[in-house]
Parts: sequence; C-alpha cells; structure tokens
Amino acid sequence: MATGLLAVGIAMIVVPIFTLFLGIIIGYLAQRSGFCSIGGIRDFFMFKHTRLLIGYLALIVGGFLGYLLFWAIVPLAFPGFYWAATSPNPLTPVPGAPPGLTLAGYIILAVIGGFGMGILGVILGGCPLRQTVMGTEGNLRSIFFIIGMFIGAVIFHLWVIKLAIAIFGA
Repeated sequence: MATGLLAVGIAMIVVPIFTLFLGIIIGYLAQRSGFCSIGGIRDFFMFKHTRLLIGYLALIVGGFLGYLLFWAIVPLAFPGFYWAATSPNPLTPVPGAPPGLTLAGYIILAVIGGFGMGILGVILGGCPLRQTVMGTEGNLRSIFFIIGMFIGAVIFHLWVIKLAIAIFGA
C-alpha cells in the first residue's frame, strides 16, 4: 500500500504543474499579441484590420482540430467512454444542462448570454480573455469587469436558470 505522495497518484502532482506552465504560456502569448476575439471582429468591421481576426479564426480551427483529435483518441484509450448526443427534438433535456431545461431554453439562454457578452465586450474594449490580461496589467476597469462576470455567473445560476426552467421546462 502506497503512502504519502505516491498514494494520491502522479496525476495529482503533474497536472497542476502542467496547467500552471500552460497558463503562463497562454497568458504571455495573449499579452504580447493583444489577442481578443471581440476586438478582432470589431477591428474588421470598423477599420478593415484582419490581424486579430486571423488569430481568432486560427483559434477556432485549432479548437476544432483538437476536438476531432481528442475524440479520435479517447475511444481507443477508454473503450467504454462516450459523449451523450442531444436529440433533434427541441423538447428533450440537454445532457449536462440543469435538469428540466430543454434544448430550446438552452439555446435561448445561450443567445441572450452571447449577445450580452458581445455588446459589453465592444463597449469595454475586449473579450473576457483580453479583460483578464488588462486586469493583470493594472487596468481597474478590467478588474471590475472580471468581478462583474463572477457576480453575473452567481445571479445566472441562482435565478436565471430557474426562471428558464419555469418558462421553457419540459
């Protein structure tokens, strides 16, 4: 029987260190490049600049290819593992969503949330990643934005989801 650090497993030791270094690398690249998804779309429509938009599209393509690679490897490594698919019927519950929330309610909440984040991102000058980077640089407005995101998440999970289930429930 293993004791001490060996009892918790090597992943409990390696994963936090790996994510710390990965976060430092991503933060450094985001700070140096000025990466911002909302800013890229804004710059394209307002100034016809495509530098940030190309980075955003590269992130989407990289995420899509990573997703395909992940789901090509996971079934081979873990034979009994699968991802629950949603039914095309809009009245069926969404896997992973709060119980009672249908696909139609989930889509409506996602559209409202996305629209709100887009408008606020343009008003404040950047997406949540950019606001986080600017907050670590000492921008007080960005720090209040991040605090507001956490407060908004609490409000959403305490009241908005229950309201959506009451309106769009199964």
